[in-house]
Amino acid sequence: MQLYISPGSPYARIVRIVVIEKGLSEKVEVIAAKTRTTDSPYYQINPSGRVPHLVCDDGVGLEDSGLICSYLDHLEGNPTFALPAGEAGFEARRLEALVRSTLDGLAVLGREKWRPVNEQSPKIVLHETDRAKRLLNLWEQQINHPLFHGQLNMVQIVFGCTLGFADLIPEFSWRSTYPKLNSWFEAISARPSFLETKPPAPK
Repeated sequence: MQLYISPGSPYARIVRIVVIEKGLSEKVEVIAAKTRTTDSPYYQINPSGRVPHLVCDDGVGLEDSGLICSYLDHLEGNPTFALPAGEAGFEARRLEALVRSTLDGLAVLGREKWRPVNEQSPKIVLHETDRAKRLLNLWEQQINHPLFHGQLNMVQIVFGCTLGFADLIPEFSWRSTYPKLNSWFEAISARPSFLETKPPAPK
């Protein structure tokens, strides 16, 4: 299988961590895709141009980090990250959805902040910065929720990648303001799968 990524994409990092945690590194070839470039050869593989994108052994392509993670988790019939049934599964979905919302907003903020200053939208920067702060305030209060601790799960993986991405955004300093989140992030960042997939600093 071929997994197309961008090294700095937090969505691709989520999948790469699952590949490592599931012991699939020898079965999944990780390829850096050339995205946001006119006429990139990658568009022949995935017309949307988005990452991550997994080409399965049968040639079928999968897009969306949640879908790809679920596919890889069930690949060998021994799912590690499958959601429990009933109320516990609903709670996990609720938290993961809100964590992904945090990541989506930070992704918009990051793209805006990496533009030349004269091309940035102050309105977007203010809106997304305020939203991120509201959500980080929430997570600072809720980081002791059981799903953020214990056996590794998708809530933890997505949130770890979210905070890792927040670290890269220019002029977005969060660690000293949210000591509980910083402590949690330091712990999960020491996990080998997180160390191996640590994103490069933006150029």
